[in-house]
Amino acid sequence: MDVGALASLLEEAEQHHGAYEAVAPPHHWWDWYAAYVVSRADGNASGRAVADAGKHTEAVLDD
Repeated sequence: MDVGALASLLEEAEQHHGAYEAVAPPHHWWDWYAAYVVSRADGNASGRAVADAGKHTEAVLDD
């Protein structure tokens, strides 16, 4: 992945993270962003990436 593609995915993640942030327990934003970016890089649509990021972040919080 090149820098431009990663920057674009990070910007997209930022736009989607706000809705999660508003209802989520305290968490590290980077856990959510990383899972979102990996899901999108795997070819998933943004809605699926949001769900994947939420699941990952909740799993991290349960540890």
